[in-house]
Amino acid sequence: MGASDNTANIADNSGVIKQHLIDPEICIRCNTCESVCPQKAITHDDTNYVVDAAICNLCMACISPCPTGSIDNWRLMPKVRAYSTADQLSWDELPAELPPEELSEAAGEAPEKTPAAATPATQAAGTDADATFNSGSCGAQLPPWSAAHAYTNLYGPKALAKTITATVTGNVRVTEVGTEYDTHHIVLDFGSLPLPVLEGQSIAVIPPGVDSNGKPHHPRQYSIASPRNGERPGYNNVSLTIKRVLEDHQGKPVRGVASNYVCDLKVGDQVQVIGPFGASFLMPNHPKSHIVMICTGTGSAPMRAMTEWRRRLRSSGKFEGGKLMLFFGARTQQELPYFGPLQSLPKDFIDSNFAFSRTPGQPKKYVQDAMRERAADVAKLLADPNAYFYVCGLKSMEEGVVLALKDIATDAGLKWDEIGARLKSEGRLHLETY
Repeated sequence: MGASDNTANIADNSGVIKQHLIDPEICIRCNTCESVCPQKAITHDDTNYVVDAAICNLCMACISPCPTGSIDNWRLMPKVRAYSTADQLSWDELPAELPPEELSEAAGEAPEKTPAAATPATQAAGTDADATFNSGSCGAQLPPWSAAHAYTNLYGPKALAKTITATVTGNVRVTEVGTEYDTHHIVLDFGSLPLPVLEGQSIAVIPPGVDSNGKPHHPRQYSIASPRNGERPGYNNVSLTIKRVLEDHQGKPVRGVASNYVCDLKVGDQVQVIGPFGASFLMPNHPKSHIVMICTGTGSAPMRAMTEWRRRLRSSGKFEGGKLMLFFGARTQQELPYFGPLQSLPKDFIDSNFAFSRTPGQPKKYVQDAMRERAADVAKLLADPNAYFYVCGLKSMEEGVVLALKDIATDAGLKWDEIGARLKSEGRLHLETY
């Protein structure tokens, strides 16, 4: 059933539909669902993410990527009473199921069934009418086959334990003082409470206080920047990479609630956390695996975690083989988190490539430009079944990066339709942009 068919069904005065909804209590507002929806049926405001029943065709493309499961909710509804997006934007929790007698009155036809999940081919194609390139459809929803098992949703609004309390044990600025971009490396310790995490997973911080409507602040999600055995090996702690937000995406002044709260934390302060989240953006464990990391700004957090875990394995003599290749972008060198530590890593351990878009007197250079400069090496890795690609940073970078991969493959004589499909189906290309 296409989107136009679903619109017609909504307008029909008889029958029942299975309406797709997002649970506002569990949702961490990470934007994953909206970014991968091929029908553009998902939208949001400052409060909730919602699904437009007149557009949604139940393709299921958004289900697997959701880190919390908030996207996997449904209600049988009379078509004429389907919840509007305005209704959903006002919710603090999902409405109860309608009683059977109300549904039976409207059931002039059988409830529509939820179709099977879309195949990678159909997701990549989108609708017949939409021939534009959709970079989000290229991302894998499965983890690498050798990734460790990920624990998720141990703490959260509907988990057995609502939150976990962390103690701040470190707060260090990782960009040069005096630059506009104020980025901090935050270390949180969980004491005796278990929080098993893997590289590529995330947690969410709950800022204290209430918003302008008098409601508690929503959790804010941050990628973990430390490896699985902790920022300090053997301790139950994690690190985060957080930039202080002082303007929105349109450049208007705004003071980010969570980012400023976390950046201003002092050692000894306590923080409420939920999670962990994420079961696909995970690093491979098999020794022959190569990892290509493409990031901007605080998108470096999961890349730092993967790099540090490989470094620890290498120093212990437990890992040999497998290349690390990094493409890291920022406006200037001074605004690049961890630039100094990255420079000190051995060249035979990690192949680092930097791209700066605002260096005085120099042409603008973005991560996709750096990738094209290394096209021959990237093409070899695209063709290698043991190579895995990870993209993390602002949403605006995603399309340029995936198009660069496509062009590099094509120029090397590789068929992108085949390579791209394998990258997705084998869990080898992961996109986490915001």
